[in-house]
Order: sequence, then structure tokens, then C-alpha cells
Amino acid sequence: MRDYSDLYLYLIKHLENSNKGEPLYRRLSLALSGALKSGALSESAHLPSERKLSEKLDMSRVTVRRALDELQTEGFLKRRQGARTSIKPRLEKPLSVLTGFSDELKARGMEPGQRWISRKTVNPTPAESMALGVSPSEFVVRLVRVRLADGVPIAVERAAVPSSFLPDSDLVTHSLYAALTSAGAGPARGVQRIRAGIMTKADAELLEAEPGSPLLIVERRCFLEDGRPVEFTETRYNGDRYDFSAELQN
Repeated sequence: MRDYSDLYLYLIKHLENSNKGEPLYRRLSLALSGALKSGALSESAHLPSERKLSEKLDMSRVTVRRALDELQTEGFLKRRQGARTSIKPRLEKPLSVLTGFSDELKARGMEPGQRWISRKTVNPTPAESMALGVSPSEFVVRLVRVRLADGVPIAVERAAVPSSFLPDSDLVTHSLYAALTSAGAGPARGVQRIRAGIMTKADAELLEAEPGSPLLIVERRCFLEDGRPVEFTETRYNGDRYDFSAELQN
């Protein structure tokens, strides 16, 4: 059985320092989400029971249940009747830094993974041709895979690279950027566009979610130092498990 003593100390400290004007359930919800984001629960996929949280924090089970309900609504937890409350991986991606999926997860202490759907050298689609500046008769390497965080599906990624920069799809084992860098074609800068969407049945099957669930769809174009396009990627993130963040300055 896991020892949750560090978690209880974290929650008690944050509750003591929280805004006393907020409802208690909301203060607990914020403290728990802070614990999840800080990695205080990184060694476990479950929370203590409602009863244990109630006893250790000296608050009613109604308050604890309401806080957990709020976290479930926000996509941090998965709860089923008669089962332990499990933690749903939720990642935060900075918008101002050009990094690959694998490096992002490793920086957060998570294990990146993937399920390959296809790896092919093909003629580009019209969208790929326009984004990469290649003619319809040229070839691109198209990589389609489900990206995993600690074994949990987070996104469906479809990437295209001109075959002049990446001659063989088998050169990409885990990290596309590592393969491009090894080939002397590492991206120097990128631009991306984000829009909202909903999961199709196919998306939902790949992401182990319900059809109609929210998606964050990101289209990214990356360029070499000399300005030539080297990558065009559409990534369909599970909106319940991924957040985007940006630092704003005055």
C-alpha cells in the first residue's frame, strides 16, 4: 500500500495558505490540482480514498467528493463507482518553445511512447504540397502515429517531411527531430496554428475516449535556418489531457 504522507503534508500546507474566502471544496480542488501538476503523485496512478482524505484533512466527505467532482470535470481524474480514483495524465505545452513531443515528456519526468499507424514515402496531399513547397510529383515521408505519455494515448500525430531531407521513414524510431538533426536538417524555427475540434469515431478509438470529446488541433510548419520548410505536422490532442500555455509580457 502506498504511503501518501507527503501528499497529505502538501495539501495541509496549501490549504493553510489558501484564500479563506474561497469555498473549502474549491480550496481543496486547487490544492489537489497543484499536487498533480507538481509531480507529488508521480509514483502513483491513484488518489487516496474519499474516506482517507476526509480523515487526514479533517473535512467532510461531502467536501472531498465535491472537490474530486470538480477535478474530474476539469479532466484531471477518472472515477468509477466502486473503483479507486485514478489520475489522468494532463500535460502543459509551452507555445513559445520549439520542442518535440518526446523531449517535452522527458522534461516532465514522463515516459514517451508511440503506436505506429503508418510510415510511408508517398506523393504529398495538396495541403502537404502547399505547406512544404514541394510539387505533387515529388515525395514526402509521411508518419502517422498515436503519441503516448506513460502508456496513455495523448494525441494522434500526422507528420510530413520532404524526402530530400529524410530519405527513409525507417530513420524515425522515436523522435522525428532527432532523426532530422542526425540528417543535418534540424528545425530552426516554427509557426503553428491551433483550433478546437471534436473527436470522430476514429479519433476516439485511437485516443481511448468517447466520440465527440474535445480536441485541440495543432498545425505546425518548421523551417531550416535558410528558410526552407522541413516539417508539416497536424497533431490532434485529447483536449481532456493537454493544455497549452504562453508567457505574456507587457
